[in-house]
This record gives sequence, C-alpha cells and structure tokens, in this order.
Amino acid sequence: MLNTRENNRLRDLWDEAGTAGMSESELLLYRSNLLGSDKRITNYGGGNTSAKVIEKDPLTGDPVEVLWVKGSGGDIGTIGIDGFATLYMDKLRALKDLYRGEKFDDKMVGYLPFCTYNLNPRAASIDTPLHAYVPKTHVDHVHPDAIIAIAAAENSEALTQEIFGGEIGWLPWKRPGYELGLWLEKFCAENPGARGVVLESHGLFTWADTARECYELTLATINRAIAWFEDKTAGKPPFGGAKHQPLAPGARRAVAARLMPAVRGMVSASVHMVGHFDDRDAVLEFVGSHDMEALAALGTSCPDHFLRTKIRPLVVDFDPGNPDVGAMLDGLAAAVAAYRDEYTAYYERCRHDDSPAMRDPNAVVYLVPGVGMITFARDKATARIAGEFYVNAINVMRGASAVSAYCGLPEQEAFDIEYWLLEEAKLQRMPRPKSLAGRVALITGGAGGIGSATAGRYLDEGACVVLADIDADALSATRAALVARHSADVVRTVPMDVTDENAVAAAFADASVEYGGLDILVSNAGIASSAPIGETTLDLWNRNMSILSTGYFLVSRAAFAVFGAQGIGGAVIFVASKNGLAASPNAAAYCTAKASEIHLARCLALEGAPDGIRVNVVNPDAVLRGSKIWTGEWLDQRAGTYATDKEGLEEMYRQRSLLKRSVLPEDIAEACYFFASDRSAKSTGNILNVDAGNVQSFPR
Repeated sequence: MLNTRENNRLRDLWDEAGTAGMSESELLLYRSNLLGSDKRITNYGGGNTSAKVIEKDPLTGDPVEVLWVKGSGGDIGTIGIDGFATLYMDKLRALKDLYRGEKFDDKMVGYLPFCTYNLNPRAASIDTPLHAYVPKTHVDHVHPDAIIAIAAAENSEALTQEIFGGEIGWLPWKRPGYELGLWLEKFCAENPGARGVVLESHGLFTWADTARECYELTLATINRAIAWFEDKTAGKPPFGGAKHQPLAPGARRAVAARLMPAVRGMVSASVHMVGHFDDRDAVLEFVGSHDMEALAALGTSCPDHFLRTKIRPLVVDFDPGNPDVGAMLDGLAAAVAAYRDEYTAYYERCRHDDSPAMRDPNAVVYLVPGVGMITFARDKATARIAGEFYVNAINVMRGASAVSAYCGLPEQEAFDIEYWLLEEAKLQRMPRPKSLAGRVALITGGAGGIGSATAGRYLDEGACVVLADIDADALSATRAALVARHSADVVRTVPMDVTDENAVAAAFADASVEYGGLDILVSNAGIASSAPIGETTLDLWNRNMSILSTGYFLVSRAAFAVFGAQGIGGAVIFVASKNGLAASPNAAAYCTAKASEIHLARCLALEGAPDGIRVNVVNPDAVLRGSKIWTGEWLDQRAGTYATDKEGLEEMYRQRSLLKRSVLPEDIAEACYFFASDRSAKSTGNILNVDAGNVQSFPR
C-alpha cells in the first residue's frame, strides 16, 4: 500500500549466513520465496524470477548454460525447486531464427518444450523469453503496487524518468510474449547502464549478476517508488476525499449477510459460486470515496489484476447514510442484469473470429459503499485471491490518480488478454471440478465423530464447511485437524447452541458472510439419555425435545431462509436415529424426540420441494467410535440396560444387527454425502438407515 509511514518500507530479509553454500538454483528459490512472501512486492501467482546457471549436460557431461525460471502457473512465494522450468539457453537463443514476427508470437510458446533441460516436466511460462533475453544472470519480474501505480499513470514514462533517472528505464505496453522478450533484449543493448525497466500497465523488471544483488535492487527500486509517492501525496485526500462514512463493523457484516446470498443466487444459475467479504481499511476508503465510481469504471490496468477480477467491478447502489437494505436488494437484480448485458456487449465489440466462447458474464467484484467489497468465484481461494488482486488495483488507483490520471488498459487490449487463446488453453487444462465444488455446508454437532467425518467427506469432494458446535475446545481441535488435511480457506467454525434462536441466526449470518450463502445443512447436534419412564424428569424430557426437536426446527428454519434468498435450491440432511423408528427400553424421551425429527423432515420435504430444497434423513444406530454422546453417563446407562459392560456394548450392538457389522462415523458421512450430492437429486422425504440391519427400524 502507498500509505505514508516509514514502516511501509520493504525490509531486507536476506540471511547471509543461512544462504552460505547454496547453489545458484537454491539461491533462486530462496530469493523467490522472500519476494513472494510480501504482497506489496507481488500478488499471489504474479511475477516470476530466473537465474542462468551452468549445469552438466545429462548426455555429454559438458557444462551448459541453463535458464531456471518460474514455471507456468506457479507462485513465487510458495514455489519449491520443482516449480521451476529449466531450459537450454543455446536453444532459447536459436528460437530467434524461427520467429516470423508479432503475428506468430503465440506460436513460439509451442517451441519452448523443445528447449527443456533434463526432461523437466514443469511447463515453461509465456514470460520465459523475457528472462532469457536479458543478458544478466539473475532477473526479477514483480508487480508491486507502487510500481504499477507509475506504470498505470497517464504520463508513466515521464514519472519513471523523474523517479529513477536512467537507472530504471521504461517500455510501452506490450502483451507478454516472445516479442516483448525481444524488446527487453533490445532495451538492454541500447541502455547498458540500466538496472531494470518499468513496463507500462504491467510491472517491473530488475536484473543483476548475483541473487542477492538482484533481490536488494528489487527492494530498493520499490522502496524508492514508495518514498516518492509519500512525498507527492502527503496531505492529499485519496480518491477525491470521502463521500460516505463506513458503517460500524457489525452493521457492515449484517448488510453483507443479506446481500451475499442474494448475489450468490443470481450468479450461480449454472455453476455454484463461493463468496468472500473484505472490509479492510483500504477497501472502505475506496468504496466510500467521491471518485470510486469513476475510477472503477476505468477498469484495472495490470493483466494479472483483470484476469482475476474481470475488467471492472459492479458498484452496488447503497447509501450508508440511509442504509435501506431492502431497497438495495430490490434493485439488485436489475443491476446484475445490466452488468451481464454490458459484459456481453464488450465481448461482441472485441471478439475475434477465433475467440473462445464468452465465459460467465457475471461480475467477480462487487463494491458496496460504506460496507466493503464482495467477490465471487468457483471456489473460496479464488474468490479470496480475486479480492486481494482488487485491493492491489485500489492501491494502484490511489497512487496513479494522486499524481497523474489513472489509466486502465484499453478495452481491446484487455479483451485480448482475457480471451487469449493461450489463457484459454490453460483453463481447459484445469482438472474437472469435484462433485461438491462450490457448495457450502453447515454442520451442527460438527465437532463430534459423525459431524467431523461428514465435514471431511464434504471437503474431499470440494465443498466449504462451517462447523457449529457448543463445545468450543472440541470445535477448535476439529478445525485444526481438517485445516491440516485441506486448507484454512474451506473450513470455518461457529460456536452455537442449537436451542438458542439468536445464536442460530448469528451462525447462519456468519456462514453467509464467510462463503456467500449455504447449500447444505446437516442437522446433527445430539444428546442421549436413558431412564425408565418413572425416572424421566420433566427437565430430562424437555432437554431431549429442546435439542433434538426444537433445535432441528430452528436450524432448518434458518437454512430455509438462506435457501430462499438464493433461489437455487438446497439440501437438508437430518442425522436422526434408528430409535426414531424402533422403540427402545428406558429411552422414551430420546426416542420420542428422534421420531419428531423424522416427521419434521417429512413436513419440510413437502414445503421445500417447490423451491428445489430436498430434505432427507439418515438413521444411524450404535455409532460408538468418535461419538461424544457415547461417553460418560449415557454409555453407562445403555450398558446397564443390556446387562453388559462398556467393552461388551459395541460387540452386543454388532451381534444384534442383521449384518453383524459395526457402524462407523465414516459410514454415516457417506450417507450424508449421498443426500448432499447430485446423486440424490431426485430424492426427498426419504429415510436411509445406516444401522447394519435392524428389522424393527425397517421403514413401513
């Protein structure tokens, strides 16, 4: 960011002692990870780094010069040594003899695999020639906000000269590719004293003879730009000053909780989308400013930005000074439709005969004055990263508009990047989405054995999960285990008592803000009690009914409200029990409450069907392992009822079943997955027993 504080300077993190003895390729990896660790230097997946290294030819044993360069699709902050492509420099130089001019620029990418050193499977990126033809050993290409603010300014070349003199040069906009690599080579030959170059509307290249010198030069160049902006913008209100003041944090989330499911429903007609909400200070400053709408309409300037965010955002009509959420929602459908129409017109204006078919015409970024920024994409990580890229764009607009006029890329250039055939080929190579990709599930009793197993099964299939439980410690432990297996993006937790109406409402609002809405509810919160009817107190009876009946009603009602706001259907799965169908001695309160769950599910199936909401029941029996209800008093009570001990209870249940098998949490999770997935798209109002067979619980 371009804030005026000394601690915004990039710090030199190079560890001289730690890098002693590293090879050139290892130093490249170290330098790359340092640069990529700070998003002020480059955004996620953006930029690339390289080193020209003398290696041994695997066939001849002769020394050869090899270009190590970040491979296609990598991220320099997290890259490993296997993330670098390796190519013979002599073959890369020989490609010049095959080049037939700009019209054939894209064809040159097809020759890169023929330059591969040592059969490295890592694909080389389109930026490979840009690194190959710079006559220095080490090259950095990064996308710092402070530099792109210069690159996106109307008088970009003059600003570059003012800030850097001849040390850092300037080149006009050129789409990345072979031709730009030749431009860089020519620039270096004509400017032997230059140590780098600003690429208009793109980013920064720097080069040096050693890895450390290159790293230090990159940092120094960016810091120089930051300091210059601090001097030039001191005392100037950004973006024309504030037009709106932000709402309080809780009020911002409350607006987002209502807005995001509505948007999600409108953009998920063909593919389910996942949302992300961002109300950091930089976002609030921009969305509340006088110049926001005018700047947003210009579009983003850097290819990395608009590939993630589309060419421009949708500005939601909302006045935080008169926060009428109902009016905002009433006007939303027309705004979304208008954006689609404008995007379609943009596609038709700019398309070529060989352009790929138009992609999703919906906006990725939604700006809400006084509230923040919402982004939607096919998965949580992509939605989050799109938001991060637009924050980069905000920072660029802040700087460029303060010292000059901000310029987005010309529309045709933007289109040619967005619908680049090479970019389309990359999209076509993406793996097929998993069966629950884009789906969001809320699981009550999420910290228990069945809840956590179901969450794991959903995560395996690409869903995002919100775990709700009354046990905060168990919830935290379950989250940690699932995050370790999957990622922090796809797991959220909310402490929730299913009998507390306000807590339930808050949990579903949190889920909507975190992921944009909801597709699946697994109502699984449980309690178990055992007592003869004469010893069943009213408190015990009410406790069973409160958690197992009222609690299931409360969470279902909340889920139906979110499903209704989205208008794209949904799935509700009740984890009930064999005891809801088959009576059991000394458990009248428990059995009655479970029977209530099952009949509630039937009623909800009738109500939900016209709106595509499916409601089904999974009936487990005797799931002892990992279950919190099979601990303490309940376990003692059931063991006493059947005149056995704790060790013999599981065996008794196994032998009681028709199939003589134990039922595990993973078995229940599989049934919950079936009812959540499209495999059961034509099923509602059903009961699936997962009890290893019990004739008393056969549905009749």
